[in-house]
Formats: sequence, C-alpha cells, structure tokens
Amino acid sequence: MKEKSNNKNLLLIFTRNPELGKAKTRLAKTVGDKTALEIYKFLLEKTRDISSKVSSDKAVYYSVKIRENDIWSEKIYQKHQQEGEDLGIRMLNAFQNGFNEGYKKVMIIGSDLYDLTSENIEKGFQELETNDVVMGPAEDGGYYLLGMKSLQEKVFKNKEWGTATVQKDTLTDLKDKKVKLLAVKNDIDVYTDILEIPEIMNLFINAK
Repeated sequence: MKEKSNNKNLLLIFTRNPELGKAKTRLAKTVGDKTALEIYKFLLEKTRDISSKVSSDKAVYYSVKIRENDIWSEKIYQKHQQEGEDLGIRMLNAFQNGFNEGYKKVMIIGSDLYDLTSENIEKGFQELETNDVVMGPAEDGGYYLLGMKSLQEKVFKNKEWGTATVQKDTLTDLKDKKVKLLAVKNDIDVYTDILEIPEIMNLFINAK
C-alpha cells in the first residue's frame, strides 16, 4: 500500500469493479454488456492516465472489492473500499477519511468522463485557495468533480442520486458558501454520449 506523503491535497477516485453485466448498465441497453464493459475499462484507463499526472495524493475507492495488481498501481494510489448505503454516504465517508488523515483539500472525481484532463483537476485544487467548494457540473444535472477544504456534510444527504436534480440541490445546500463552478462536461452514461467520440465508437463498431 502507498504510504501517505506530506501532500495536503487528496484526489478521490470512485470506481466500479469492471464486471460483465454490472458496468454502464444504461449504455449496455444499446451496445450490449460486453461492449459496455470494454467502454468502461477504456474510461477507467483514461481516468488512471490523467489522474496519475496530478500532483496531489490519490486514493481509489472500489465499489465492491479492493483489487491488488490491477491498473491502479499501489505506488501511486491508496486503495480503499467504498462504505455506505448509498452514493452520498459512500462519498461522505471517503471525504471524512481524507480530512481525518490531515488533508486540507479533498476532491472527488468519477471514472466515466472522456474529456476530463489532469489540468482540470489541478485547476480545481487551485480554485480551493479562494473558494470553499469547487464543482464540475455535468450536462446531465449531476457533477463530475467536487472538491472542498472542509467537510460540507449536507451535500451528501437527501439527494436523488443519478438524477438531474443533484447539481441544483447540491448548490442549494451550498448557498452560504463560496462555490466555484468549472466548465460543464459530459459523462458517459447512454449511447448518445458516445456518438461524437470516435475512440469509443470504434470500440463499439469493432465489437460487432
């Protein structure tokens, strides 16, 4: 396991264990389980590639089981199990762990965004110098990135996770805080999300 450094920034990466029939289920309705799994593995590797270049400490949170000797090197990533009855509580526990370990800025990203860059993530940490919270809004009404420098517990509670209201409800919770919004991006959930991404469409076409 990676030892904690003196870095004061921590990047959390939430992943689903890549298993047939359990990855990108909405996308799978159009492209099939096998192709959906290939697309998710591609997105996981892309997330690894961009996150590995970020100067913060990094922790991968697995949905089902911590994997050794996978794409996430123990030399770069701390490894944890997600804990909690819904996505909000699992994120809350991960943020709480980060702050309890002494990190001053904690940020989370998902693992299904094609156009997220390491520069976007670094900018998020920079924005926390002068803001309480930074958010990367997703086109579907959720968010692809959320960072804070003290635990904002209520943003993780009373949300309809996976729906178009999450972003709005989260911003309502933060109305008394200084929030910086980053550029809107699109995460990959359904077939229309991949139509303009040749790299991913090729995975679909080659799988036919």
